[in-house]
Amino acid sequence: MIKRVRTFFRRIRSYLRITQMTPIARRYFIKNGFDGSMTVLGIIIGSWVVRVTEPEIIVTAGLGASLAMGVSGLFGAYMTEKAERKRHLKTLEAAMLTDLSDSIQNKASDFVSVYAAFIDGASPMLTAAIALIPFILTLAGIFVIWDAYIVSFVLTLATLFSLGLYLGRIAKENIWLYGVQTVAAGIIIVTIVLLLGAI
Repeated sequence: MIKRVRTFFRRIRSYLRITQMTPIARRYFIKNGFDGSMTVLGIIIGSWVVRVTEPEIIVTAGLGASLAMGVSGLFGAYMTEKAERKRHLKTLEAAMLTDLSDSIQNKASDFVSVYAAFIDGASPMLTAAIALIPFILTLAGIFVIWDAYIVSFVLTLATLFSLGLYLGRIAKENIWLYGVQTVAAGIIIVTIVLLLGAI
């Protein structure tokens, strides 16, 4: 059993190396994770502006938005990656004058299309779920709604900051600067929603 698991993970690493998928998947994760946090942040601040006191409204709206982003990312990334990988494979076949349908390149292409779709679809749902945790706890009677707004706001900014730190690490530059920049983007959204609410 352990040997099979090791073989499986070795095969995955081989597929990722052949297709050079790791940096692409990383971009998918960061970009869509950022989108998930920002979208739910907009919903939460908008709900606070209009004084929504029913946590189920916020949870339903947030989950609906994150689910839509997740499904869109899942199918969009799968179809896009599959098309690009098939195109690359056909170009390779033409250059090599051989059929690669049973090759490791073809198997790797099929795998990374699914892998990219999973990353693309899961990342916005994950970051959105983090922001919604306080409202879910409110439904369970653990938080009051106004505390949930505050905790959710802090959690969302922390998520954005963490994504920024990760970006800084990838870029091998000042991670704190990247963290501040992603938080600043969140603050801009908050400011815009507050201004719209004041109109």
